[in-house]
Amino acid sequence: MEHLDVVVVGAGLSGICAGHHLKETCPWARWAVLEARGAMGGTWDLFRYPGIRSDSDMYTLGYPFRPWERANAIADGPSIRRYIEETAAEDGTDRRIRFHHRVVRAEWSSRESRWHLVVERGDASGGPTTTERLTCGFLFSCTGYYRYDRGYLPEFPGLDRYRGRFVHPQFWPEDLAWAGKRVVVIGSGATAVTLVPALATEAAHVTMLQRSPTYVVSLPQRSGFREFVRRVLSPPAAGRFLRWFNAIVTQGMYRLSRRRPDLVKRALRRQVERELPEGYDVRTHFTPRYDPWDQRMCVVPDGDLFRAIREGRASVETDRIASFTEDGLRLESGRELEADVVVAATGLELLFAGGMEVVVDGEAVDPASRFTYKGMMLEGVPNFAVAIGYTNASWTLKADLTCGAVARLLNHMRDTGASSCRPVNRGTRETGEPLLGLNSGYVMRAADRFPRQGPSAPWRLQQSFLADWRAIRLGPVEDGELEFNRAAASASG
Repeated sequence: MEHLDVVVVGAGLSGICAGHHLKETCPWARWAVLEARGAMGGTWDLFRYPGIRSDSDMYTLGYPFRPWERANAIADGPSIRRYIEETAAEDGTDRRIRFHHRVVRAEWSSRESRWHLVVERGDASGGPTTTERLTCGFLFSCTGYYRYDRGYLPEFPGLDRYRGRFVHPQFWPEDLAWAGKRVVVIGSGATAVTLVPALATEAAHVTMLQRSPTYVVSLPQRSGFREFVRRVLSPPAAGRFLRWFNAIVTQGMYRLSRRRPDLVKRALRRQVERELPEGYDVRTHFTPRYDPWDQRMCVVPDGDLFRAIREGRASVETDRIASFTEDGLRLESGRELEADVVVAATGLELLFAGGMEVVVDGEAVDPASRFTYKGMMLEGVPNFAVAIGYTNASWTLKADLTCGAVARLLNHMRDTGASSCRPVNRGTRETGEPLLGLNSGYVMRAADRFPRQGPSAPWRLQQSFLADWRAIRLGPVEDGELEFNRAAASASG
């Protein structure tokens, strides 16, 4: 049975980041990346719908060790996928990836101080899977939190009567033609506001049908300030500067939104009013009932969604679906929308640690019963980490901190002769809160299947890059919350 020092699960944005830190910081380690699918890139390889792009700026979504050097702040999906692939090739991480390897069960043995992994192995042809077993000293889940095999789809009355094409963007059909057709996109989140302007370039008309509005922010693809920074600094220096600058500005806007929500709401509404024709019903279609950052904001580059509305190529309907009809949808208001194509951008399903079953000394671990330590480890679970990004900023800001912290922890254990470490929560458990601090539908639906967070650090996910940078990058490894087992290491040599 093969034994590795570290197994990274997932070859997406976080998995490639983990590979870089292991290569640079832990040259002694034997490690591999296990990827269930046949390609790297994670979300950016799975999602292929028209117009897919980043929902935060690439200067913070990109890697700090390989900064985004292009002028555009928002990148399309294929460009991000190529960026990930190029980073993996440059590092050599691509040679450590084992594709079609899905970890279905991980069993920790304290007696052996190692994980026993049950891995389903498939092949590119889609043939039958086989089961492999291997062991590792440390397990690092970099699977993100989206479920890849299905998206969220509510029950729509009368859907079986609809004669047009009905699709979910998570599984966009290659043969779908929408040029010259009437399209309805159900939803108001990041996927919907991306799809509408992209489809509107060829469709006869695109209607975004939403139950309630979302905060939509226009972000310029290029800015004079960024161009100046890129002129006066070398590409690596400019990348580092823009990463920190954008991270600080984003964090400042988030804090302002939480402390002065009415002020931010007025500013966001004024921006939308400037983007849309005079007299447009902004209150109905673009004024949410919740405060900014209760849910994630949607970014549209150069106001492309608003431009499609101004030009009459797209429109917004805020209503509920009463039923599908043969030719479209009937709304609760009585209005009917005819549609040749309906796209259900109704959200995602979340899945913790890729859905793998985690067992510690014969006892199954229920993630919902555990607190997270620094947003990266589960209490009571030895030698196990998970990369979870921010909900109020770019995913990679936190993922990179976590990957660096794991590498630092591995070196500390090696230097001190520790065979295992686990977070131990000695505080109160009565104030546990959901891990992901949003009230979005996709988050609330999965809250009972994800770990929780405590009332204070290090058991609270701070949603602050600056605070995490100080705590994770500058703080000591042994902070009194991690319990190290050194006896087993001495006994085993």
